[in-house]
Parts: sequence; structure tokens; C-alpha cells
Amino acid sequence: MTWTFTEDMDTYLAAAGAFVAARPVTHTMMLTVADGLTRRGPHAFGDGVPCFGWWQEEDGTVAGAMVCTPPYPLLLGELSAEAVTALGAALADEPLLERAGGFNARRADARALAQAWGRETKVAEEIRLYRLEELVPPDPAPAGSARPATAADLPLLSRWYEAFGIDTDQPAPVSEAALRDRISYGGLLVWENEGVPVSMAAFTRPLHGTSRVAPVYTPPALRGRGYAGAVTAAVSAAARGAGADEVLLFTDLSNPTSNALYLRLGYRPVEDRLYVIA
Repeated sequence: MTWTFTEDMDTYLAAAGAFVAARPVTHTMMLTVADGLTRRGPHAFGDGVPCFGWWQEEDGTVAGAMVCTPPYPLLLGELSAEAVTALGAALADEPLLERAGGFNARRADARALAQAWGRETKVAEEIRLYRLEELVPPDPAPAGSARPATAADLPLLSRWYEAFGIDTDQPAPVSEAALRDRISYGGLLVWENEGVPVSMAAFTRPLHGTSRVAPVYTPPALRGRGYAGAVTAAVSAAARGAGADEVLLFTDLSNPTSNALYLRLGYRPVEDRLYVIA
């Protein structure tokens, strides 16, 4: 049983792609990361060089995978206890993992990995994955309606993405290429009231029957009017219309307002994850 690490995404996909794709709900972020790197190149998520890894059982079966796109944390999918322990050791001596200042993993795996790592760590964020069951749009709906974003919206969307990153303590810049990609398949909606954009929401390109809603943003001065719930309902319906059988989203568990909102819209919990930093 062993981990294999590489900076070659094609090698990673050849070895672990089928394993990741067979579990698209739990592996939703890993799927969209690989898709983004494929479409926009190795620096789609930052200037750092991405690295990848997979865990093989004694018979050679792949039973775990990870990706890391600095400055973002190491991203883990389903792992066995043995794989977590071995990865903790690898974090200490594997050169390709030196850039990983933290990791995002399922709650139990994250705790075990933190212990195996042997470094002082802290939980930076507790995250819950939700999946949509029956969509329940807000009733009554707020004033206005949703429309697909266009290239003319790019300056505003860029500012809103930046503001969202600051709000969530993840101030990584979003590229124009990434925004244009979202717009190209109708994956970015704007809620507009009397011709003025007041909120936005996006969904990832459907992959293996799944899509993830992210981000949802309303400027502070316009919050409390129902725009976020309305645009989230609209983008959730759009994701299903684009071919997603499973529509997913993540929330910060420290934000009771957003968690309650998504439950009202018909989302239900799947699993909890921890973002752990050294």
C-alpha cells in the first residue's frame, strides 16, 4: 500500500481519474479542479505548480486521491485509515507536498491526518456539503428576476468575486478567463431589480452528473431582502437544466444564516469537512 505523487496531471488522471469520477458527490471539488486545469492550464488557480497523488492498495487498486493547487490547501477525497496515516508521514518528507500549508478533508480524516502529520495545527474552517433534493424557491420571491451574466458584467462580477473572497477569508483573485468560462455555458446568473444587478450566483460545469453552486454573493448594503435565496434557487434550477442530476454546495458551518437558507431551499446535508492549517 502506497501513495504516489506527481506534478503531471495526465499521469494522475490515468491512474486515479476513474476512482475520483465514480464518487462525484464527495469528489466534487477534485473534479472541478481537474476540469479547470484542463481548460485553463496549470496556473488556473494560482502561480504555484499543482501536484497530485493517489493511494493504491496491495493489489494495485486505487482507493484514494488528492490534489493541491497552491495557494489553496491540499484537497482530499475518500480515504482509508491506512491512507490517512501514510499521507501524514508523506506531508513531512515528500518534496511535492512542501507547499501544502494545510488540507481540506472529511471531518474524521482531517482529525486523523492532523494527528499523523505531527505538527501543531488548527481548524481554519468547518464546512458542510449539501445536496439538493426538491427545490423550494422562495415564496414570495423578492423584486426582480434572474438573468444569465454576459461579458458586459465582467467588471462588476470581478469586484463581487473579490469581495466574496474577502468575506470568506479566501482572497485569491479570480481570473477573467475563469469568469468568461462560467459565462460561456450559462454558469453565472445575476439577480437584477429595476435594471440594477443586486446579487449573483454561479454553478460549476456539470461533470459526471454533478454541479456545485459557488459562489453566492450579495453586496452588504443589499442583504436581507431575499436576493441571495432567489438567485440561489435560480442557479440551482439552471444547473439541473444544464444536465446536473446532483446539485451540490458547501457552507461555512459558522454562518447559521446561510445554512438555514439552503435548508429552506431544499438542500440536505451530506458530510462535514475541516480546513486545517499548520
